[in-house]
Amino acid sequence: MMPLLEMAERERVKKRLNELRELISYHNHRYYLLDDPEIADAEYDGLFRELEDLEGRYPELVTPDSPSRRVGAAPLARFAPVRHTLPMLSLENAFNDGELADFETRLRRFLNLEGGIAYYAEPKLDGLAVELVYENGLFTLGSTRGDGLVGENISANLRTIADIPRRLSGNAIAAPTARKEEGPQVAAPGLNLPTRLDVRGEVCLTVAGFQELNRRRAEAGEALFANPRNAAAGSLRQLDPAITATRPLEFFAYGVADPGGLEVADQQALLQRLSTLGFKIIPHGRLCPDLAMVIAHFQHLNALRHTLPYEIDGMVAKVHDLALQQRLGAKSRTPRWAIAAKFPAVQASSRLLAVSFQVGRTGAITPVAHLDPVNVGGVMVSRATLHNEDEIRRKDLRIGDTVLVQRAGEVIPEVVKPVVEKRDGSQREIALPDHCPECGARLVRPEGEAISRCPNRESCPAQRLRALIHFTGKAGLDIEGLGKKVMEQLTAAELVRDIPDIFRLRAEQLAGLPGWGERSAANAMAAINNRKRVELSRLLAALGIRHVGENGAQLIAAHFQTLEAILRAEEDDFHHIGGVGEKTASALIDYFADPANREILGQLQRLGLQILPPAPPEQNQPLSGQIMLFTGSLSGVSRNEAKARVKELGGQVATTLNRKVTHLVCGQSPGSKLNKARELGIAILDEEQFRQLIA
Repeated sequence: MMPLLEMAERERVKKRLNELRELISYHNHRYYLLDDPEIADAEYDGLFRELEDLEGRYPELVTPDSPSRRVGAAPLARFAPVRHTLPMLSLENAFNDGELADFETRLRRFLNLEGGIAYYAEPKLDGLAVELVYENGLFTLGSTRGDGLVGENISANLRTIADIPRRLSGNAIAAPTARKEEGPQVAAPGLNLPTRLDVRGEVCLTVAGFQELNRRRAEAGEALFANPRNAAAGSLRQLDPAITATRPLEFFAYGVADPGGLEVADQQALLQRLSTLGFKIIPHGRLCPDLAMVIAHFQHLNALRHTLPYEIDGMVAKVHDLALQQRLGAKSRTPRWAIAAKFPAVQASSRLLAVSFQVGRTGAITPVAHLDPVNVGGVMVSRATLHNEDEIRRKDLRIGDTVLVQRAGEVIPEVVKPVVEKRDGSQREIALPDHCPECGARLVRPEGEAISRCPNRESCPAQRLRALIHFTGKAGLDIEGLGKKVMEQLTAAELVRDIPDIFRLRAEQLAGLPGWGERSAANAMAAINNRKRVELSRLLAALGIRHVGENGAQLIAAHFQTLEAILRAEEDDFHHIGGVGEKTASALIDYFADPANREILGQLQRLGLQILPPAPPEQNQPLSGQIMLFTGSLSGVSRNEAKARVKELGGQVATTLNRKVTHLVCGQSPGSKLNKARELGIAILDEEQFRQLIA
């Protein structure tokens, strides 16, 4: 007979298993079918690991309907069901190097293998898994993964994605941009394609495409998507394919249900074959001869992840040899030959404790969430941006809410959404200010803007401090030693009140401050004096004029050449600067019409600031006279590098689209600028054409 303590423990485990199964099934439904998760991926993974651990220790308590025995969730009733020829399985997860080593140990034991195992490792795109069926080379059916056995027929929606070939070809090496439907409806000759080929891959959105989609939804007053994965899933589950067609979706192939008919021996050859047939393949994949290289590639992707145009949440490692994959087979819900190595979470849930309101250098009021500290992507987060008043209202955020928080790279964390289902009635409305929290001035909200502003630019202490920090920082004159903390100290000591005061500082004043000495004071004074010779464009960027960044400042400087010419300019002159839009022109007019600003510029010159004209452009430069605007996400080069190359070759970079722009350079998901450029007759370059132009 079982001892009482063991019986009690067994009952406790049984109760917890029931709780976990209900919780996981509920969250599966919200994630896979509603595309509206309530918890972060890391929390879901924690629940699932606890379930697997308990079921592993108490196998007699495993039930046939356990989520550990299933994949995803049942398909939605509004779409016709599609039964997969072979199951679309999920992946086992690894969260550290030790778990990857355990994975290989299991492989060796199963195969009774002592030799090395090679792997193919590729980024794990955070999108929606789909299956495409090709019969005699023609796309006939497309479906979601569903519960792994039965998915949803979304063929009409998938046909709107340009990356998905309608007919397989034998010579395409990248996804075609356009496909004609004319001609005989057969596959290209000589490919030896199987009669039926089930291609599997991921539909996703670029980060830029996701942001543009949410921007359009915000303008329309629609709920925002929490992340690119939910946006992609929601886009594919539209009943009207015309709506799907407006979403910048992309498809990447990562495998097939049965590679037998393709005459390939390993994973890399399979992907090369899919590429030849016309599919895009997930970039940054690598053949790894051993587990050490798998781990090294994982670390490489983790460092690279926030620079990629797509969101990835980990890396998938697959046994390279297809014959070994066949021998390994699958468990109830996962293949034995593949594993997902997961990155640290970039989303987590926390509690919204309070909201404060910060004043920026242009008077913009930004609400900031104060949270229960939570680890998000390896960083403890206790504050997150709420963007503006409209976002608070649109998301219906309340003090006391459980909220999803996310961060990407060095971007300030943001609150994604409240978990409404966890409200218990104790939550309360967020009180929005109508007066500046720093100076008490009544806030104004310019027409057409989502942000309230403090109009008291001259006397608001917060605006003055942030303007000074901007002036001395990297986006301004970049005065070494005068960073944010130092400027806060100098302002508190009343040594600096306005920009000219920076050039009035004396070494003995600095040496007398806490934490300073004669040497640090002398270094700071040398750095200030080194910035008394400054290019006009750099000064314009440092002044903090609204809508004027580095590119705009260079265009303005190139147009006027001297500060005196700017100060003499009439209003109409600002509207005729090539590459500068209406908002920037209006901001320039307002700034230089203000007597206080003109007095600051006069003081700077009296204090010995020498303002240098822009260097004359070299003659016969390849891009002389050309003004380029970039839109969409570039894959082969960063936006900053592309802009720098244009300037090196004598061209200019515009900040907004107008008739003076000569070329629109389009990356992935170019947005509305593309159609407008066509209407204006502006030359349009894709990324490859741009590369050829600057080569």
